[in-house]
Amino acid sequence: MKYNLRVTSSRRKNRNAHFTAPSSVHRVLMSAPLPTDLRSKYNVRSILICKDDEVQIIRGTFKGRDGKVVQAYRRKWVIHIERITRENVNGSTVNVGINPSMVVVTKLRLDKD
Repeated sequence: MKYNLRVTSSRRKNRNAHFTAPSSVHRVLMSAPLPTDLRSKYNVRSILICKDDEVQIIRGTFKGRDGKVVQAYRRKWVIHIERITRENVNGSTVNVGINPSMVVVTKLRLDKD
């Protein structure tokens, strides 16, 4: 049974809302969990990923690697992490896009805001 009759459970409508969402909604959905020590310190389970946050990859081919977030690419739903690159066909190195749900934030960039 549905909990809220105003929210659709249609796969087609949910996919459409996800992929046509504006950048402001992408920002909120691109969050990553915190480890238990930071979770107790800041009293939140997950946090939005920003540039210069330090993260550790917990799933995928780059599992166990960590680095600083170079870019949060909202249009493609990925983040780019320093030292997580691959070689392109023409020999240049390109950043590999990582899904934000596949990482854990290990150190936050805290500024005056």
